[in-house]
Amino acid sequence: MKTLHVIAFILLVIGGLNWLLVGAFSFNLVDTIFGVSSVVSSIIYVLVGLSAIYEAFTHKSNCKVCNGSN
Repeated sequence: MKTLHVIAFILLVIGGLNWLLVGAFSFNLVDTIFGVSSVVSSIIYVLVGLSAIYEAFTHKSNCKVCNGSN
């Protein structure tokens, strides 16, 4: 499960950085690299969304701060 957590975390960082670029500069890096409304872009967006759902449900068990084990 640690591997899945790491993959989900990386995808969330990619998604977060992409939204930063969209919000600050109206620049969508994913669409720029893979094409607007391409299948690959859609897959990336779905994977980022699934990663967010996964992290929302498993965060507390994976987080050292939330578990109090600093």
